[in-house]
Amino acid sequence: AGEAFKNVTTSTLKELSVDDFIASMGLISANLGLDCADCHPNAGTDRADFVIDTPRKVTARRMVEMVAGINRTNFGGVQRVTCWTCHHGRITPSTTISLDAWYEAPNIELDDTVRQESGQPTADQVLDKYIQALGGAQRLAGLTSVVATGNALGYGDLGGNADFTMLAKSPNQRATLITYKDTQRPASIWAFDGRTGWIKTPRGLLGEYELIGSELDGARLEAQLSFPGQIKQALTNWRGAAIRSIGDRDFVVVQGSGPRGFLATLYFDPASGLLSRMVRYGPSPIGRMPTQIDYSDYRDVGGIKFPFEYKFMWLDGRYTAKLNKIETNVAIDATKFGRPSVK
Repeated sequence: AGEAFKNVTTSTLKELSVDDFIASMGLISANLGLDCADCHPNAGTDRADFVIDTPRKVTARRMVEMVAGINRTNFGGVQRVTCWTCHHGRITPSTTISLDAWYEAPNIELDDTVRQESGQPTADQVLDKYIQALGGAQRLAGLTSVVATGNALGYGDLGGNADFTMLAKSPNQRATLITYKDTQRPASIWAFDGRTGWIKTPRGLLGEYELIGSELDGARLEAQLSFPGQIKQALTNWRGAAIRSIGDRDFVVVQGSGPRGFLATLYFDPASGLLSRMVRYGPSPIGRMPTQIDYSDYRDVGGIKFPFEYKFMWLDGRYTAKLNKIETNVAIDATKFGRPSVK
């Protein structure tokens, strides 16, 4: 990041890959309840100034180094303190507890890590039930490609109704395209060819960039989970299960690990065994970076159940995709999974 962006000067952030640096900026925004334009004048327009050092940017740099110093000095470098530890979505940390919160409101914040709870099945048993719920290991083994089409609705001013296409080829290639009705707005593309990954976001800071850090690990996992018969091999050190709630519903939760401190937590419906949510976490010097995908409206396609609705949320945006058609085991041009700008 220190090479790609001339004024990234903090030692804590300058060694990050470009994709992890951009995700870290989203993490700072979320932790403090800010928007990009609160630090970068005119962000989101063609007059954005990402170079100028505003007072808030200068303060943010100092705070990032402060957090790193606290962890280094007091916890042997283990990440115990992050921006969220104090700020909780506020620009100024709250210093006094609310008595209502103390006596009435339950603390619903959960640890990022999952541990086996007494009386719950093992992670292996939960994953076996999921494979069976989708159609069984034999049917899933015969799945070689998926083409899903439908509509996507984005978030706020950056949203708008769009066409949605997801392409996947076994064992680990995947591309997602969101094509907007506005012909003046280019498509947003996420692509992974089994080794390299790319993001093309026309309204983003860079337009198009290669995935190198934890975002690459996330793209790989999503590609592998497009063929869920291999779910056990997609991550290591599976642990759980535990019970966690989403709203007023309980789910059976397991967690696995990937490279470089990558984590993924999966929420399964206890009755059907189907996957309802995945939250993946990439590491950064200022806290774990979450990406969340909700799955619903499962339907049978050729003996295999597929979710026909996705809700995808990350630190810089969100969209909901509603599918109207899924085809399996069809030919897909290999270039679809490569760098978007050379197609």
